[in-house]
Amino acid sequence: MLQFAGAQHHIGGIDIPSLVREFDTPLYVYDTAVIGERYRQLAAAFAGSKVRIKYACKALSNLNILKHMKALGAGLDTVSVQEVWLGRKAGFAPEDILYTPNCVSMDEIRLAVDAGVQINIDNISILEQFGHAYGGSVPVCIRVNPHVMAGGNINISTGHIDSKFGISVYQMRHVERIVKSLGMVVNGLHMHTGSDILDVDVFLRASEILFETTHYFPDLKFIDLGSGFKVPYKPDDYFTDIEELGKRLSERFTAFCQEYGRALELWFEPGKFLVSQSGTFLVKVNVIKQTTATVFVGVDSGMNHLIRPMLYNAYHHITNVSHPSGIPRIYTVVGYICETDTFGWDRKLAEVREGDILAFSNAGAYGFSMASNYNSRFRPAEVWVREGKAELIRRRETFEDLLHNQVVHG
Repeated sequence: MLQFAGAQHHIGGIDIPSLVREFDTPLYVYDTAVIGERYRQLAAAFAGSKVRIKYACKALSNLNILKHMKALGAGLDTVSVQEVWLGRKAGFAPEDILYTPNCVSMDEIRLAVDAGVQINIDNISILEQFGHAYGGSVPVCIRVNPHVMAGGNINISTGHIDSKFGISVYQMRHVERIVKSLGMVVNGLHMHTGSDILDVDVFLRASEILFETTHYFPDLKFIDLGSGFKVPYKPDDYFTDIEELGKRLSERFTAFCQEYGRALELWFEPGKFLVSQSGTFLVKVNVIKQTTATVFVGVDSGMNHLIRPMLYNAYHHITNVSHPSGIPRIYTVVGYICETDTFGWDRKLAEVREGDILAFSNAGAYGFSMASNYNSRFRPAEVWVREGKAELIRRRETFEDLLHNQVVHG
């Protein structure tokens, strides 16, 4: 069950008030020890297989975090050529980077090929264009849509029949014809059914579909089962049972490899699982506003910094760090953006006062990486706590940053 870093008033052994005094708010803080713990947990769960963990860097792409992942032994899962370039900048070898875009042009895919990374193709049009351009000179992975509905929200469910992701499992005969006629080499099969999946059986069911698809492709080197492992957000919430999944899936994968005729690598692409709990987002209370129906806590941030609550109706546990012994009261916590901009509705918090510091837990994944300059607001600073020391890993933006790329006439 979830243990909230914010509720302990410390991050990596450093008390939150001191972090705020040094770096101000709003502020993202990441505990590298938590990232390491999650990585080792996942690697240990699949120790019985030849497993490779590819960090899904769209979750949190700060170069320092990428370098930390490389030091832990991870590869990289990228969804854009820009993420490929970030990975190379962070020191990842091309062969350790998987590139899985969707709805991009062949021009972008050529840039990824030039970078030497593993290409993953998720539609027939690009597969044909790729085959005409490269034939068998550049091996490819095929992203399969298994038509399995999974995930905590429709916007993060990617394996169902109406999803834009992947090539339908029912189109594999068509794929086989293209591959054979153009002399292509398919070295991997990939799927990703969605995010926030709690049920181990969902992974097992979808993996069986992928295993059944392998008979079309005799040259496979790896099977990539994506990720989507659930992390707990609410106090009564739970992780995906990684240990059970590791035991059951490793046994099945070993049997499958015997059926296929040789040992393949088993790949995963965790993002949220590795970094979500490492992150805490710190804000300061600007105003307490009582209306006829609601008591609002207005803070010095908004959906421009943490969009998940507004985009996905996502829950982030909120703690009043400054006044933990206060009488519990009900508040709606809102941001300073000029439209409905709510972090949490009807939350029970220790009595909040103007100037208090609030901590949002589980903010390491899809927090800063989805931040924007909406309302011409500056994006916040990022700090990590490593071996008991807090270090700035991204400075707070300034007005000059807003103007940097503008071309002004007149």
